[in-house]
Amino acid sequence: MSAADTRPGRGRSHPLGATIVPGGVNFSLFSRDCSAVQLLLFDRVDDGRPARVIMLDPRKNRSYHYWHLFIPGLGPGQLYGYRVAGPRGPGGGGRFDPDKLLLDPYGRGVAVPAGYSRAAAMAPGDNCGLAMKSVVADPRGYDWEGDAPLERPFSRTLIYELHLAGFTRHPSSGVTPDKRGTYAGLVEKIPYLQQLGVTAVELLPVFQFDPQDAPPGFSNYWGYSPVSFFAPHAAYSSRQDPLGPLDEFRDMVKALHRAGIEVVLDVVFNHTAEGDQGGATICYRGLANDFYYMLEPDGISYANYSGCGNTFNANNPIARRLIIDSLHHWVREMHVDGFRFDLASILSRDEQGRPLENPPLLWDIETDPALAGIKLIAEAWDAAGLYQVGSFIGDSWKEWNGRFRDDVRSFLRGDRGTVSRFASRLLASPDIYGHEEREAEQSINFVTCHDGFTLNDLVSFNRKHNQANGEDNRDGSNENLSWNCGQEGPSSDPSVEALRNRQVKNFLAVTLLALGTPMLLMGDEVRRTQGGNNNAYCQDNETGWFDWRLLERYADVHRFARMLIAARQRRDLALEDPGLTLNQLLGQARLEWHGVRAGQPDWGDDSHSIALTAWSQSGRFAIHLMVNAWREALVFQLPPAPDVPGGCWRRWLDTSLASPDDIVALEDAPPMERACYPLPPHSLAAMLAAAPSCAV
Repeated sequence: MSAADTRPGRGRSHPLGATIVPGGVNFSLFSRDCSAVQLLLFDRVDDGRPARVIMLDPRKNRSYHYWHLFIPGLGPGQLYGYRVAGPRGPGGGGRFDPDKLLLDPYGRGVAVPAGYSRAAAMAPGDNCGLAMKSVVADPRGYDWEGDAPLERPFSRTLIYELHLAGFTRHPSSGVTPDKRGTYAGLVEKIPYLQQLGVTAVELLPVFQFDPQDAPPGFSNYWGYSPVSFFAPHAAYSSRQDPLGPLDEFRDMVKALHRAGIEVVLDVVFNHTAEGDQGGATICYRGLANDFYYMLEPDGISYANYSGCGNTFNANNPIARRLIIDSLHHWVREMHVDGFRFDLASILSRDEQGRPLENPPLLWDIETDPALAGIKLIAEAWDAAGLYQVGSFIGDSWKEWNGRFRDDVRSFLRGDRGTVSRFASRLLASPDIYGHEEREAEQSINFVTCHDGFTLNDLVSFNRKHNQANGEDNRDGSNENLSWNCGQEGPSSDPSVEALRNRQVKNFLAVTLLALGTPMLLMGDEVRRTQGGNNNAYCQDNETGWFDWRLLERYADVHRFARMLIAARQRRDLALEDPGLTLNQLLGQARLEWHGVRAGQPDWGDDSHSIALTAWSQSGRFAIHLMVNAWREALVFQLPPAPDVPGGCWRRWLDTSLASPDDIVALEDAPPMERACYPLPPHSLAAMLAAAPSCAV
């Protein structure tokens, strides 16, 4: 190769990022107000000095606001970063720092040195040896073996929210030691997910994040602190070569798809790890601060609708394109099946933070043909009080139903004045979604998620116990709607433990029997505890991990959950019809409400019981659900048996009974010979009736 063949070329402005092209790599970067750009190439991730520095010529390597060049001879695995100079001063919005090594916003991979230092990204001076580096990758080199997103309808979906590392990091996981806490480790536990009946895993953030974005002495465990919207988190890979995380992530997706399990990513586009005006310079801040972030009128301070120090300027055209391109990348190149958008309501705010009636980004996502058929789930609120559950834009979006969580918790712990709201939650919340073209599946029904108490802790603690987070128990919500069943924390009292077990099963049954799309939290099926910590974002230890020994200790709860999930997946039992809106479904459905007396529901504030009879869409099954949330036993009058030949009520589940009688196989459900059914305090039961042609 001649000397001329090794010289950098002009390059092209499109596509953004580092792209493998014939003979080398094309680099392209957006930065409007900078005065100089350097591309730095590295041989090793911990190198303090670059192997090569190329100064971009604004006369040759700039088109409009895009800086670009071609470097011959480079290929996948090359480490690189940028240094960018420009104005930095009060009021102008610029935060350029020519000493800081910056990640490529479009970098497909990120490599992290062992000595990575967030402090060095915050302090004056060079941080090359202590900074993350971007990685050149070629997505075309991976063999997908015919894999594609599964596109399972929401009506057939059960979501299981899990922390990728915490799911397998505990020594009891049985995962190969060097694969615990990794993408490969999750693959080893796929049989467990299949046996449980999971159809979709919702992974807490797996975009590369800054683990040091946490109080001193702690690590950011949850990962809601992204530094890249394209690169999978490197520490979750058992392969630590630069391209290892990309391939291992794709191996995981491919294996999950083979098992019939979809992959939904919890994505954080509302803020980044760079923090407030005193935070770190890692990527966006050093390239186009006032494009990527919402700034206060002083041009210095950051708007903070996220509660995390900054707010990503999602409806700025440059930031909007970045987010759309990121989604395309994860669908096309990583084959994920969907996204759950953290604090999604922020994405509906304009550049001054005002809520928009027709937010450009959200409509771009809604109408993007490349995202058609992809699961879109919104956490339809933000940290500044914007609450859009039931009113989030578009038709494609499903929503975390926070009111399902709150109203089910309130009713089952025995609160006054909650029976009507509880009844609405059982029917996919028609008071929220019974308008326009909303379907039952619009409501993502959950009682617990990563943010808050686990299900075990919900029935074991009246108060949060977050002292281990180092903030004097000030962090985390004080409004948990929990009930400790008579004793705070772990108990050796058999009556307390029996009540807790019953309440856990009550919550599982309501979540899985209600109309809508159910979501369970990792480990709730075996009463995983966090010791009362309702904000375990910094607990990368046994507090935040799945303890697999619980599978034996709470085998009855696991069995209950597994059998309930299996029954829900039966299409002939389904109440939903994916072709109908919620209003149409409820208008056509055969539903009857009852109280302790058949046909006489009590909707008063002092009512703590409700019963519902509903026919499945197939017409082959009827279910009769009775719920006693009162502190005393109640006797429920059963309605007449269904009007089918030989039809009779059969007891399918009863949370007051010990395993294995708490839930039985449908074909083993014993017939009820009496017209009344007694339910002990804080328990529920479900009866089934079937036409003769259907084996119960």
